[in-house]
Order: sequence, then structure tokens, then C-alpha cells
Amino acid sequence: MLRLGEKQRLVIIKKVEFGVYLATSEKEMDEKVLLPIKQVPAGSKVGDELEVFLYRDSQDRMIATTKEPKLMLNQVAELTVVQVGKIGAFLDWGLEKDLLLPFKQQKKRVKQGDRILVSLYIDKSHRLCATMNVYDCLRTDSPYQKDDRVEGRVYEISDNFGAFVAVDNIYSALIPKKEMYGRVEIGENISARVVRVLEDGKLTLSIREKAYLQIQKDAEVLLKLLDSYEGSLPFNDKASPEVIKYETGMSKNEFKRAVGHLLKAGKIQITERSIRRN
Repeated sequence: MLRLGEKQRLVIIKKVEFGVYLATSEKEMDEKVLLPIKQVPAGSKVGDELEVFLYRDSQDRMIATTKEPKLMLNQVAELTVVQVGKIGAFLDWGLEKDLLLPFKQQKKRVKQGDRILVSLYIDKSHRLCATMNVYDCLRTDSPYQKDDRVEGRVYEISDNFGAFVAVDNIYSALIPKKEMYGRVEIGENISARVVRVLEDGKLTLSIREKAYLQIQKDAEVLLKLLDSYEGSLPFNDKASPEVIKYETGMSKNEFKRAVGHLLKAGKIQITERSIRRN
């Protein structure tokens, strides 16, 4: 059986002027695919086996190639947007025909030159397309352990769960809402700490430091914010969580801990309506 979107070892069953026809065996000649002449290795003859990748050409015919695609079925890869058209974006995946990323498969609108994380799927018309829904193709056998530092790409954000991350563009991970810090966006590269390895192998991450380190970090952020307001914030720790989050990127509890740390160190004072730097 010829398998679209995968590499296969196929047998040359017929030579023609414009290439060779390949099949799964010399006995299975009903289902065959063309390998264009410019990609046929020199000296090839009927009966030889070749490793090829199967996709569809610009006329929607299945065709073989000896070129190495940057993405195959059940894989995840970072590809470049080369063009945006009426039906979606087109990605460079190393083959003559660019790969379509339909608008409905985009987690956010992409533009020419963007590097985006995608996987490959076969649509209802039996064509290969890209999708930014990569969750099912990410692996769960990472080598990472608790407290390891990792790098990853945010590929989805859920109001209920947090930010989904592809660690090393390979492994499945999640930053739960309680471990989020600041503004995190789809497509952003992040550095995080592994806080847990689940039984199924998926990673739970945090972009916050351990508590004692994070308080110091938040305090430094607050001091810089005070400087940007010429030493006096127009709100204090009684402000609404929404105002605090918008202005500082911290939760109200994180903000109050940072304020308490700076107050104890004598670096700020709190008034009825503001926080001032000493």
C-alpha cells in the first residue's frame, strides 16, 4: 500500500522517458507512483529498491521524491511561512510544492517570514496539509527531570489549563495557570523549570523561579516600574487584581509579597493611594 506523507522503500517496476514507476513490489503493479526523471539515481534499473517520500504535486497527483522533507506524518517541525494566500499560508518544507497551512488550522494568524511550529495531517480531500494543532504529535519520553531547565515553544493557550509548550519542539509540556508569570503568547519561546514529570511522561513547567528567588525577582521588577513612574506608583497593594496584573504582570499575591519584601528592606513606603520609592 502506498502511504502518503511517509517514507517508503518501493521497487522500480517500469522505466519511461520522464522517470520511473514505483510500487510496493513487482507483483503489486496496480498501485504505482511516478518518480520524476531528475530524481532517479543514476544507474537505476527495474527491480531496484528506492527510499522515497510520497506527497501530491501541483496537479494533486500522488508523486514520489527522493528529497528529504522537513516534516512527515506524526512529526513536529518548525517551518517558515513563504506566502499567505486566500485559503491559508504556504510553508517551506523542503519540497518543490509548498505546504498549505489552512486558516482554520492556525492558532493565530501568521505572516510571511514567520517561523511556526506545525505537524502534518491528511485532509478530507486526501491532501497533505499543515496544522498548528501539534498536541497529538508531541512525544512523552523526554530525558528531563524535576528542576531541570528547559526551552520550548508555546503553541496553545487555554483559559482553563494554562499554556501548552513543545519542549525542544519535541516533548509535550504544560505551564499551569498558577505557574504563569507575565504575558505569555502563542509562538513565544520560553525558558522554564520542570516542576513535575507526570506518570504519562508529560512535563509540568513553571516560568517562575522557586519562591525565595521569585520574590527577589518580582521586587526588582517593581523597583524598575517605580523608576518608570518617577518613583511613585499611582496605586498600592489594595488595587484590583486586574490593575496589578496589567501594570506589573504579577498576580495580586505576587505583588503583595514583592511589596512586603521591599517595605521590610526600607526601599519603599506605602501611602493611602500610592507606593513611593525611598
